[in-house]
Amino acid sequence: MTILTFTLILLAGAYLAGLLGSLTGLGGGVVVIPLLTLVFHVDIRYAIGAALLASIATSSGAASAYVKEGITNIRLGMFLEIATTIGAVMGALIAVYTPTNTIAMLFGGILIFSAAMTLRKKNEVALTEGSRLSELLKLNSDYPVNGKKVAYKLRNVAGGFSLMTVAGVVSGLLGIGSGALKVLAMDTTMKIPFKVSTTTSNFMIGVTAAASAVVYLQRGYMDPGIAFPVILGVLGGAFTGSKLLTRMNPKVLRIIFCIAITFVAIEMIYNGYQHKF
Repeated sequence: MTILTFTLILLAGAYLAGLLGSLTGLGGGVVVIPLLTLVFHVDIRYAIGAALLASIATSSGAASAYVKEGITNIRLGMFLEIATTIGAVMGALIAVYTPTNTIAMLFGGILIFSAAMTLRKKNEVALTEGSRLSELLKLNSDYPVNGKKVAYKLRNVAGGFSLMTVAGVVSGLLGIGSGALKVLAMDTTMKIPFKVSTTTSNFMIGVTAAASAVVYLQRGYMDPGIAFPVILGVLGGAFTGSKLLTRMNPKVLRIIFCIAITFVAIEMIYNGYQHKF
């Protein structure tokens, strides 16, 4: 396979990854990494390096739009970034010394968990009573619903902070945004409305990925020939997905994507078990 053919196929695959990721909320990394490792047989650490750079690019683009709309809780995002950044650096350092087949099997397990999380019932109830810690840190806020501002308060801030550290470790170790874990921490543990938790998670992903990317860059796991087409493709796909989202049924898309991701996860786990990475 020539370099041009490799680049064009990778660009097309990354575009599809960005499209599916934006439509389902799982992010492009869950498709990019299996594409690079299973189809092109790229070392999983280089695949993770490329996926982290793509996460930074897509998060930066999407986050600005949600901030303008007033949905993202910026104060909460900055507070929780302390946990995810610490976790991301830890995860990236662990990844350097972890066998690639182990990373592949862990990645497969997280994919299955992420797929299951997208199908669960979402929390859309805004709490009127929060915890003392959320009041003290001024994390309570409001978000627009049909032209009106709906106030909400947070619970179990400490539990959410702990889960965010785990999400950061997963992000640094596996090169994915770990959006499912972040949304779980905010939506289920802290009882934040789903729209706020997903947009705040998107706002945080870029910073978390940047912390992990520094370690991968220092270790030489950033290949421009892989990373550049991945970033371009994922950005293009994410932009298209944001335009299509209003016209398509996201629930149907989530079901189809979750089935596909589960098959990919099983393949990753099997190949990891067989030491094929």
